[in-house]
Amino acid sequence: MEKKPLWQPTRSFVESSNLTAYRNWLAQRGKSFANYTELWQWSTSDLDAFWQSMLEYFDVQYSGKIRQVLSGTMPECTWFDGISLSYAEHIFRNASPDRPALICLDENGNRRYVSWESLRHETAQVQRWLLAHGLEKGDRVAGVMANGAEATVAFLATNACGAIWSCCSPDFGTASIIDRFAQIQPRILIASAEYFYNGKKFDRWAAIAELRRQLPTVEHVIVVGQKSAHGITTWHEVVSLPTPTELSFARVPFSHPIWVLYSSGTTGLPKAITHSMGGILLEQLKYGTFHNDIRPGERFLWYTTTGWMMWNYLQGTLLCGATAIAYDGSPAYPDLHALWNLVADLRLQHFGTSAGFLLACRKANIDCTGLDLAALRSVNATGSTLPPEGFDWVYEHVKKDVWLVSMSGGTDVCSAFIGGNPWAAVYRGEIQCRALGCRLEAWDESGQPLVQAEGEMVITRPMPSMPIYFWNDPEKKRYRESYFENYPGIWRHGDWIEITETGGIIVYGRSDATLNRGGVRIGTSEVYRAVETVPEIQDSLIVCIETGEGEFYMPLFVVLRPELQLTPEIKQIINRQLRTQCSPRHVPDEIICVPEIPYTISGKKTELPVKKILSGKGNASSLQTGSLRNPDSLRFFQQLYDQKKKS
Repeated sequence: MEKKPLWQPTRSFVESSNLTAYRNWLAQRGKSFANYTELWQWSTSDLDAFWQSMLEYFDVQYSGKIRQVLSGTMPECTWFDGISLSYAEHIFRNASPDRPALICLDENGNRRYVSWESLRHETAQVQRWLLAHGLEKGDRVAGVMANGAEATVAFLATNACGAIWSCCSPDFGTASIIDRFAQIQPRILIASAEYFYNGKKFDRWAAIAELRRQLPTVEHVIVVGQKSAHGITTWHEVVSLPTPTELSFARVPFSHPIWVLYSSGTTGLPKAITHSMGGILLEQLKYGTFHNDIRPGERFLWYTTTGWMMWNYLQGTLLCGATAIAYDGSPAYPDLHALWNLVADLRLQHFGTSAGFLLACRKANIDCTGLDLAALRSVNATGSTLPPEGFDWVYEHVKKDVWLVSMSGGTDVCSAFIGGNPWAAVYRGEIQCRALGCRLEAWDESGQPLVQAEGEMVITRPMPSMPIYFWNDPEKKRYRESYFENYPGIWRHGDWIEITETGGIIVYGRSDATLNRGGVRIGTSEVYRAVETVPEIQDSLIVCIETGEGEFYMPLFVVLRPELQLTPEIKQIINRQLRTQCSPRHVPDEIICVPEIPYTISGKKTELPVKKILSGKGNASSLQTGSLRNPDSLRFFQQLYDQKKKS
């Protein structure tokens, strides 16, 4: 049967898109493409020409002369050797008195409109302070900051100095922050004195004191949120310096680090993922402009904390001339209507969130059709797989003619491999396209490409925003182990995907947490889709344990509604749902009721710690749990393993 799209772009939508403007620009230079597939094929086969066109199309300012666009092969790649540039310089090229640079909001109802003039002034003041205290190119500035204007200013000031930024959200555990920052040895620490979440205030002074003790390389601390603090410099003092100063931009080589991000760290010391200045600049210009279709003067809110890569992505909306909306607090305070009300009130063109938030709205029967969402052009989702039911909810309960942009990428590249296409239809459960410049394929175990079949997601050609290295990994040993062990010279990302007949992509779940039962591989997301439609179930998690000699144990863990107990009848309903919606192979060996499912701080359900515990490859006390939102959730699984071992 022919697929029916949930949304199709109108002719005017296509013709006015940034992607069409780029295609027209290419045509004027002798390169014509009839459709997106042809454009994508060119962008991923002639890498030198495509990425050179990004430099030219966006009029990227740089010093020096390009010796070579790309040299080497993954993971030993060098991009745009010979030139130097500044990310912050390109942010401030979009300064305009006609619109704010930032709009900062929190769950207490506070609002701050930050003009471009104010953003420049505060960034210059912080830059002056950093330079006066000895910050040099290549030094690290670490932030533990709430999602407000101060975080953006601190990053831009650091970047303008040619230094390297790294940030954690203040809701991270102190040990987890130390695990990250101790690796990069920062000279400056900027920290929020407090933060609010779900109607509660959390004081961070004890954590700041502990960080000062445990990070001996930190020479100076700036505290945000206090007008005075004995013995510590406050943010207010830094930005209130009486003598105005001009903002300057230190240009650094294309491959110079821009920031250090971190893997979730739930099963080992977090990997300190280091990206390049030029790679992130080009990638954010490309993705935000062409795949999110962000236009000058628009407003873009992505709900995130400073510890999730989407905060870094949100900064890139400023490169596109948009106003970035920073929201600090819980997305469900006082209820799940809060963010949608802001979307309507601020007349936002783009709203980004997690797939989990959209599914929570669906489960809570939230309906937004009564709001004034006339300005809203796109709803964006990432963080985990958005199932078909999530697509249905958006089109039935948000807006019928909105562009739903599901995207998938990661901290690894601080962008999306697959995402939005303003020329294409949106089909239920599918991400629209492979991003320009990203040679993504689905492979079988022998390395053969697959179409319309489930396979391992791989990237076969380099991208500028791939990490230049992991910090403290001089031989790139951990880097190679993370991405290049399965297929030499080919990036294996760790997702099971299918490329459909329409050119879209279905993501089935993490391949490193994939259920392998008797040689048949099952993506976890399809299990969750089926199980969590059962009204009695609030949440679920499934793992598959190899027990030896080709045997497998696949338990399903469920969180029931508070008033219920796991009866044989409920188990039968779950098994029937899995058997009918998926296949008999999806039926678990055992269904076990648990108090809660482990989640990362960024809101991702995480199977790997549970899998390690139940496989006997780790225990709840030895695993790195600082980046878990609820580390105590692992105790149940440890007790379960201990009981089974005794029996």
